[in-house]
Amino acid sequence: MSREGARAVHRCRVEWSDTDASGHYHNAAVVRFVEAAEAALVRERGITGYFGAAPRVRYEVDFAAPLWFGQEVTTTLTVERIGTSSMTYGFEVWGEETDGRPRQLAASGRYTVVHVPPRDQRASTPWPADWITALTATPTHVAGNATSPRQP
Repeated sequence: MSREGARAVHRCRVEWSDTDASGHYHNAAVVRFVEAAEAALVRERGITGYFGAAPRVRYEVDFAAPLWFGQEVTTTLTVERIGTSSMTYGFEVWGEETDGRPRQLAASGRYTVVHVPPRDQRASTPWPADWITALTATPTHVAGNATSPRQP
């Protein structure tokens, strides 16, 4: 089964804890930005029980430009594929215009999660049908900026 689905946009700033002493972001900050977008998507779609049941099994990132302390960041997360028990997300992390620097793509990539319910035998199982519906259906309203049909 291959389905494309939902999209989330998360906006934040690069915090001091996201940087090294030069004010340039740590590569690991990208994971935090992307996971915040994932949490927004799951929350917006009304899915409960997802966290703790969807471990990452593959993660790839292409780093393209630096992000700086205090810079605004826009992260876009898209469900690229939903399989029987796995799901692949694609993402882009954009550094917004700051200090005379133009808006530019800082990082992009994808990652795959697998449905492994807590307290189970730690083996993958099919996604719950209501999660698939929530992640593939078009929302009837948009709360905050979690999902939006607009490009960032």
